Amino acid sequence: MFNRTTLLVLAVALAAGLGLVASQFWFPGAPKPAAGPELQAVRLFPQPRVLPAFALQQSDGTQLVPGELNGHWTLVFLGFTHCPDVCPTTLAELARAQAEWETLPDGVRPRVLFVSVDPERDTPDRIGEYAHHFHRDTLAATADIPTLEAFARSLSLVFMKAPAADGAPADQYSIDHSAAMAVLDAEGRMAGVVQPPFDPAAIAADLAALTGVQAR
Repeated sequence: MFNRTTLLVLAVALAAGLGLVASQFWFPGAPKPAAGPELQAVRLFPQPRVLPAFALQQSDGTQLVPGELNGHWTLVFLGFTHCPDVCPTTLAELARAQAEWETLPDGVRPRVLFVSVDPERDTPDRIGEYAHHFHRDTLAATADIPTLEAFARSLSLVFMKAPAADGAPADQYSIDHSAAMAVLDAEGRMAGVVQPPFDPAAIAADLAALTGVQAR
C-alpha cells in the first residue's frame, strides 16, 4: 500500500510547483502561450523547455536518449510494476486514449512512456511485459536511482521509496510518486502537464489536436 501521508506531501509539493508555472498565465505582464488548439486535459506552459541530457534503459535493450522521441508528442508517467492502484489504473486509462490514436500515422502518433522508478525490482524485461499488457505501443524504460532522480526533477515530478510496513519483508516496500504526467512536445521538450483525475477521451482529443497542429 502507498504511504498516503508521504504521497499527500509529494502531491502538495508538486501542486505548489505547478501553481508557480500556472501563475505565469494569469498575472499581468507574464508571457502568454502561443495560440493553439483549445485543450481539455493538457495544460501547456507558456514556453517549452529543453530537457537536460538523460539516458534511460528501454525494455528492448536500447537506450532512450534526447532526440529519440522527436516527431511525437509524448506523455511520461512515473510508476512501478508492484504498484497496487495508481499505476495500473493510469496505464489502463491511457490505453483507452492510445486506442483512439491507432489511425494516426506511426511517424507522428503520440507516445506513452512508462518510466519505472523501482529499478531494484523492475528489470527491463519486467517493465516491458507490464507496459505492453496495457497497450502494445507503450514504451517502458528505467535507470539507476541517480539518473531517475535527475530525469524526474527535469520534468517537475518526484518519487520516494516508502519502507515496508512493520513486520513485512523488506522487499515489500512501496514507491510514492507523482500521479501527474509530463507532456513532451514533438521536439522532446517539456511542454506541459496532465493532472488527475484523467479523462481518456479528453487526453486522446488533446494529443490528436496537438499532433494535427504539428503536421500542418
